[in-house]
Amino acid sequence: MRIKGPILQVALDFVDLERAIKVAEEAVAGGADWIEAGTPLIKSEGLNAVRALRERFPNHVIVADMKTMDAGRAEVEAAAKAGANIIDVLGAASDATVKECVEAANNYGAEIVVDLIEVGDPVDRARAAEAAGAHYIAVHTAIDMQMRGVDPFERLRLVANSVSIPVAVAGGINSETAARAVESGADIVIVGGAIIKSKDARRAAEEIKRAMLTGQAVRTDLYKRVNLENVREVLLKVSTPNVSDAMHRSGELEGILPISPGMKMAGPAVTVRAYPGDWAKPVEAIDVAEEGDVIVIDAGGVGPALWGELATHSAIQRKLAGVVIDGAIRDTVEIRRLGFPSFARLITPTAGEPKGFGEINVPVTVGGRKIFPGDWLVGDDDGVVVIPRDKVVEMANRAMDVLEKENRLRGEIEAGSTLSQVAYLEKWEKRK
Repeated sequence: MRIKGPILQVALDFVDLERAIKVAEEAVAGGADWIEAGTPLIKSEGLNAVRALRERFPNHVIVADMKTMDAGRAEVEAAAKAGANIIDVLGAASDATVKECVEAANNYGAEIVVDLIEVGDPVDRARAAEAAGAHYIAVHTAIDMQMRGVDPFERLRLVANSVSIPVAVAGGINSETAARAVESGADIVIVGGAIIKSKDARRAAEEIKRAMLTGQAVRTDLYKRVNLENVREVLLKVSTPNVSDAMHRSGELEGILPISPGMKMAGPAVTVRAYPGDWAKPVEAIDVAEEGDVIVIDAGGVGPALWGELATHSAIQRKLAGVVIDGAIRDTVEIRRLGFPSFARLITPTAGEPKGFGEINVPVTVGGRKIFPGDWLVGDDDGVVVIPRDKVVEMANRAMDVLEKENRLRGEIEAGSTLSQVAYLEKWEKRK
């Protein structure tokens, strides 16, 4: 198939065919050229998803993201007969499987794209796939790698310069990066989340297509994956429920609540183990902490208070991000007026005394969770969650993914549906 200009391919990575078709209609109206039945859709709905897309879009190229690893001839034949123009085979498959896929596709009037997802040497594999007769190469950064801040562009340039067949790129592409994808050598730009999670998939597709054709990025606040340098920005944008969902409904510090509504906090922990009411180590920790840190105090969940207005003034002067106390806080009127994010188990007027017992930057237990120095705390009106320091980039990106998906569902509800309908609850209820 001859490529005329950069192609926008929308990846329908849903598990519900009804939603996939609805979003495809919006995306096509916005300029999407090719329609992909994503792997989740095929696994959920089978090749009936391809048949339904072919029926609804008879004049569009339909891509079946089969991710074939073995039994190439059988899988390509089935997908082609269902109406797929292009079928995906994994680059990690054997040479024999790739050749079987190519032969079957040629026999049934379809084409093969070889997906280089997680391939060790993408250039070598791309050249081998081209030699085997593959029609396209896809440089694909896996979702789980995207969540860790990895993008596909370096690999894309290497592969695009090493083969003569058209090259596709996939992996977190949005309206800000679509132009970069084309500039880096992509003939086909595959976009999933930035279109399918948008409240308005038509507009999202229009913006991405415009960026591809003009070479000018279109700014977006969503569908971006960050690294450690800007992880705080994302954690301040998402909610603690988003983070909890991203962590498989975990991470909550039980019983730790904000002292007033509207507080938002995100930052790495400076931990303190203190005796009940002994405010010496919590105050000393302010001097140890750096800008943006959160003081996290394990005081055994009891009073008297070991944090108040004067400690808050000190923390503000040090530009700290907040305080979390498994114990008691006081002077809440003044702390609220100062606007310092403060979360505690108890509020009391009674202060303790500075005796100096305890330790700073040691593992502590707060809200039933073990917290280590450097772990990240996120707090808002719903409470506080902790993210292990080695997972903060991934969980921030996954929390943003949760927020983006909810935006799409919210849009469908506002258009006249209900939560049970947009979640397809009856369809997915567990059957005996």
